[in-house]
Amino acid sequence: MQLPFVYHRQKLASSLVDGMAGVGIIDFSSGMFLTAPRRTGKSTFLKEDLIPACLSAGWEPVYVDLWSNRDADPSTLIESAIVSKLSDHESQVTKLLKSTGVSQVTILRSVTWDLSTGKLPAGATLSDALQLLSAATGRLVVLIVDEAQHALNSDAGINAMFALKAARDALNQGGKRPGLRLVFTGSSRDKLAQLVLHTKQPFFGAEITPFPLLDRDFVEAYTKDLNAKLAETNHFDKEDMYQAFCLVGHRPELLASIVRRVALEMGEAPNLGDLLERNAHAFQEELWMDYRLTFEALPALQKAVLQAMAEQSTAKSPFAPFKERTLSIINGYLCQLDPKAKAPTATKVQKALESLREKEIVWRSGRGAYALEDGGMAEWLNRT
Repeated sequence: MQLPFVYHRQKLASSLVDGMAGVGIIDFSSGMFLTAPRRTGKSTFLKEDLIPACLSAGWEPVYVDLWSNRDADPSTLIESAIVSKLSDHESQVTKLLKSTGVSQVTILRSVTWDLSTGKLPAGATLSDALQLLSAATGRLVVLIVDEAQHALNSDAGINAMFALKAARDALNQGGKRPGLRLVFTGSSRDKLAQLVLHTKQPFFGAEITPFPLLDRDFVEAYTKDLNAKLAETNHFDKEDMYQAFCLVGHRPELLASIVRRVALEMGEAPNLGDLLERNAHAFQEELWMDYRLTFEALPALQKAVLQAMAEQSTAKSPFAPFKERTLSIINGYLCQLDPKAKAPTATKVQKALESLREKEIVWRSGRGAYALEDGGMAEWLNRT
């Protein structure tokens, strides 16, 4: 039985671990925020490379994917992941809680820890739980929150982010304990940035780091693995494969989908490059067509708002819809779409945003920040 293809990025994982340890080129000891479009391999990298690298460093990784259950409150998912990890070390936790040094982890003896419930006991916080995990294992804890922007969808999720910041500060203070490292990933830079751009957000001032997209090395390894399963006279060319990979935005799943399409109409080797290119263009056109149909069905003001959001997203500026400068940008686009239209008021822009939210084109955080639901639409708008 052939094993599924997995491309490892151990060098990248090692460099990020060095950064979390504070010895890399970039210091991630206070938090790491990685962003790249969906389906570009972030989650696979976290599970297959970063977590094993953390384990090799003698650390205790805790992983939670906020996209895994969109109906659950993000704070509940984070809590469950930490409690589950505590359960993995139940004997050490029990021993610690019975020891005289329990006060060192700021957990009162009056708190009853029943880890079988999957929840924190009344009176205990996320900070308490992470401190307990660090003390019980004697290791540096690395909490990895995948698709962290979903925490901004509720007050409880936002409060969980503040609790994680408090835990980081408590565990890293003075350097006497193993410590805590926080890793947040997001498929939308604009959404993830809401955690760091504003003074009222928990990680104000932190940097957003672009997650490196898969490149030629991945394509060459994937092509080699694929060709090993094919007749020698019917191999894919790695350059043709790379061109198709670029057309689908460096997304491994979409490249695999194209290969499956090509397999259904498999021709001789000289035709494989043409088949790859045609199917890659078809994928791209299908995506662009979805954006086009969605956009063209909108009223002029909603179109103008989206264009302004796309412009500011590309400039990596936070979208402040009711500021004079933003209203001027929206008005500029509106005049191009409808020369007879009146300059929009803040109230009309608010209504346009709410309508776009109802259509699931625009996202709003629990505290009123706006971003495009799909970052790919910003790319399409700026291209067109």
